[in-house]
Amino acid sequence: MLEEIRKDRPTQVAVFLFFFFSLWWILIHIFLPRDHGLYGLFGHTYGLIAVWGGIWGFIISRAWGGFKSVMGRGLIMFSLGLFAQEFGQLAYSFYIFVLGIEIPYPSLGDIGFFGTIPFYIYGSYLIAKASGVKVSLRSLANKLQAIIVPLIMLSVAYFLFLRNYPLDFENPLKTFFDFGYPMGQAIYISIGILTYSLTRNILGGIMKNRIMLLIIAFASQFLADYSFIFFYEQYYPASILDYMYVVAYFLMTLSILQMRTVLSKLRGK
Repeated sequence: MLEEIRKDRPTQVAVFLFFFFSLWWILIHIFLPRDHGLYGLFGHTYGLIAVWGGIWGFIISRAWGGFKSVMGRGLIMFSLGLFAQEFGQLAYSFYIFVLGIEIPYPSLGDIGFFGTIPFYIYGSYLIAKASGVKVSLRSLANKLQAIIVPLIMLSVAYFLFLRNYPLDFENPLKTFFDFGYPMGQAIYISIGILTYSLTRNILGGIMKNRIMLLIIAFASQFLADYSFIFFYEQYYPASILDYMYVVAYFLMTLSILQMRTVLSKLRGK
C-alpha cells in the first residue's frame, strides 16, 4: 500500500495536506499565544482535506460506474459524508466570524456533522455488498456473526458513553444528538468490521487492507466526534479536538483514494 501511495498523485496531495496542517498545528502551539489569528485560520481551513477526499470520491466513483454500480454509489456516499463534515466546519466559521459568538451545541453545524452518519452507514453497506458480504452470509456461522458484531458495538457505545447519561427532556435535540452520534457510528463501524471479517479472502484479498483502513478511519471519526461532545466547552480553534478531525478526514480520504488502486488491480487481471 505504501508503494501505491508514493505513485499516486491525488494521494500524494492528501499526504501533503495532512503534513502541512500537522506542521502548522505543532508550530502555532509551540511559538504563538492561543489568541493569535493563525489558530482561527487553522480551525477554518483544515476541512480542505475533507473537500479533497470528497472531490476524488466522485471522480473515482465515475470510474466504477457512478450510480449505476454498487461500489460507485458507495464512494459517492462517502464523498457526501466528507462534504457534510465540511458543511459543519463552515457553519462553525459562520458562528465565529459572522455572528461573533461561541459555538453552541447543538447548532447548525450538527446538521452536517450528524448528517455524515447516514451517508457512512449506507456507504458502508454498499461497499460490503460490493466486496462480497452477501455471498459470505450464506453460512450459518457468518449469519450469526452479522448479528453479534453490531450488537457488541452498540453495547460498547451504550456502556461507554450513555449508561449514566442524564436524560434532558427540556433539551430534546441535544439528547437526540448525544444518543444518535455513538449509536449511528457504532452501526457503520460494525458494518466495516463485518466486511473485513467476511470478505478478507474474496477477490484474492484485494479489499482486505482497504477495509481495514476504512475501519480505522471510521474509528477516528467516532473518537473525534465524541471527544468534541464531551469537551466542547473547552473547545478553541486549532485545539487537539480540531487536530483529531484532521486525522479522521485524512484517513477517510486515503480510504477513498485506495479504491482507485483496487480498480486498477481488478482491470489488470
